[in-house]
Amino acid sequence: MTGETITRAHLSEAVYQEVGLSRNESADLVESVLDEMIEALVRGEMVKISSFGSFSVRQKGERIGRNPKTGEEVPILPRRVLVFRPSHVLKNRINRESED
Repeated sequence: MTGETITRAHLSEAVYQEVGLSRNESADLVESVLDEMIEALVRGEMVKISSFGSFSVRQKGERIGRNPKTGEEVPILPRRVLVFRPSHVLKNRINRESED
């Protein structure tokens, strides 16, 4: 693993290199795609990207947790969590790449 993080700027640069839009148009396109994904998730919709995976929001109920430092029981409030499920194509690609 390289430890590098892919950022919005990296994605914009990749769009600029591959598609040929201007740097500003590439950045706007990346922002638009990410904004649309965020808005869909906020509405409770699933975001599915073929050959990559799917993002969804799951509701978690209230439960009792424990403070590991003190051992005290504390309630954990209900909340929504983001879940990512990679596609089989992505899983296979990652496993194939890690064998090389």
